[in-house]
Amino acid sequence: MKKIIQIVIALAISLPMYAQVATVNSISLEAAKKIVAEARRFGQTVNAPHGGPSIAIVDQGGNLIYVERPETTFAGSAMVAYEKAHTAAMFQQPSRNMENAIKGGRTPLITVGYNMLEGGVPIIYNGQIIGAIGVSGAASSQQDVEIAEAGAKTKLDSL
Repeated sequence: MKKIIQIVIALAISLPMYAQVATVNSISLEAAKKIVAEARRFGQTVNAPHGGPSIAIVDQGGNLIYVERPETTFAGSAMVAYEKAHTAAMFQQPSRNMENAIKGGRTPLITVGYNMLEGGVPIIYNGQIIGAIGVSGAASSQQDVEIAEAGAKTKLDSL
């Protein structure tokens, strides 16, 4: 029996070990800037006020990749845009869903520590969430959403 255990151990040590590893795409700074540029173009077509809103891009872990805030937009909008994007990335869904849940009676959600305002949208590449975009400072929360959605639909050839 001791000999069999030694053989099994020897085989286990000598065989190559293979682990299942998930392939995860990550958004690049270049891709983030392209998304913001597309969102900004859309914002101009819908006459977003103040020279346009603040727009933030985060990676799939909610880490800030890029943010733009026009000088004419209120200072706090940059942080709100980031927080909306962060929420969309962390919950892997539009932040609008969280706001609607609170409005629908799930008020304990306000204690979770995320910004539950609409205007954050996941960015999807090849069927995988690679990050999120957040917009703050447009004419309305609905316009924030429209601009974020336009940015999230940006065609990315590569990351």
